[in-house]
Amino acid sequence: MVLLSAYAVAFSFSPRSVARSDRSCYNFRVFPDRASQLPMTSRPIYLDAHATTPTDDRVVEAMLPYFSQQFGNPASITHQYGWEAEAAVKKAREAIASAINASPEEIIFTSGATEANNLAIKGIAEAYFSQGRHIVTVATEHNAVLDPIAYLESLGFETTILPVNADGLLDLDKLESALRSDTILVSVMAANNEIGVLQPMAEIGSMCRDRGVFFHTDAAQAIGKIPINVETQNIDLMSLTAHKIYGPKGIGALYVRRRQPRVRPAAQIHGGGHERGLRSGTLYPPQIVGFAKAVELGISQMETEGDRLQSLRDRLWQQLSQLDGVQLNGHPTQRLPGNLNVSFSGVDGQALLLGIQPVVAVSSGSACTSAKIEPSHVLAALGLSEERAYASIRFGIGRFNTTEEIDVVARETIATVKSLRRAKS
Repeated sequence: MVLLSAYAVAFSFSPRSVARSDRSCYNFRVFPDRASQLPMTSRPIYLDAHATTPTDDRVVEAMLPYFSQQFGNPASITHQYGWEAEAAVKKAREAIASAINASPEEIIFTSGATEANNLAIKGIAEAYFSQGRHIVTVATEHNAVLDPIAYLESLGFETTILPVNADGLLDLDKLESALRSDTILVSVMAANNEIGVLQPMAEIGSMCRDRGVFFHTDAAQAIGKIPINVETQNIDLMSLTAHKIYGPKGIGALYVRRRQPRVRPAAQIHGGGHERGLRSGTLYPPQIVGFAKAVELGISQMETEGDRLQSLRDRLWQQLSQLDGVQLNGHPTQRLPGNLNVSFSGVDGQALLLGIQPVVAVSSGSACTSAKIEPSHVLAALGLSEERAYASIRFGIGRFNTTEEIDVVARETIATVKSLRRAKS
């Protein structure tokens, strides 16, 4: 393994000018004085729970029988193998529906939240374009929402992308002003994937319901972490995924309201009429069972786990905030309990990531494109300067992190920031 100094990382290889394909070839550790103290077999402390989470052992255990024993196709309803699979899917559908106060028939399984977002947004646009071609969303949405909406714009739809306040919250007055007689859909993320900010779902839902506009929310980061109630929050469509809550990758769902009002999006995948005609494709019981188990675990321990994660988050912030030039991004309290997005002035975020890489696995506040690194559109929407956006790190604390790990992360991050600042001065 090649060892390079902090100077080489921070300055000789400027991340802003290097393509992702080139950066992916980096196979070195920075700050060898600290990296050399780690056992060769040690793995970094994982603090990237907003990107994905490890599958909980209890979830894996629930999934295992459906790989090799009860392996039937849920659509094969003429024999025992199919009946077993169908029963497992039905039970899982009921569990996920119960978690959000929906009915089982309103849960449509997908490959994940990205597909669910596409089905919701494109499906509503296609089904209701005769009633209007105006869609409202927010500047801090995930690309899985913004990109489908941009695609619809190329087909002649109009979009209003609302700004947010400096703390990441949506201004409800601006939302109300944006609604028009031809508005058919409002899409607002429940919990932001970068800054963890929680939007006022009930207020948004009530406003949409009063105006006869469908309300969609990307709740990939919210399910199992904060309370969600599609009835009290007037949610019409909601995108979910399993791998953010210690479930398997490759499985998600779209909640589609069937009553007061009934929502009828157009299918985007055809070929068999599965999932009440909204999403064709053979269902995969192991993933579906795992998804339901992950949701059940999240709901059952939401309060105690939320308190524990918030305590760890506050502990990390208390230590990091002792540094000069450190700023919190996003609302200080109205955010996911395990989220901490921080800017370190005078430090490039990519250099900081490389500096702590042997010890900590986290994400930068910057989003990569295929050709260059661009400032995160979420942080830019908060009004952050390009320099501050580049200097941001997202810490995602999860179920299996400990107090001891948080202290190690804080110590390593502080030491690396100080080293990078000295090298730059």
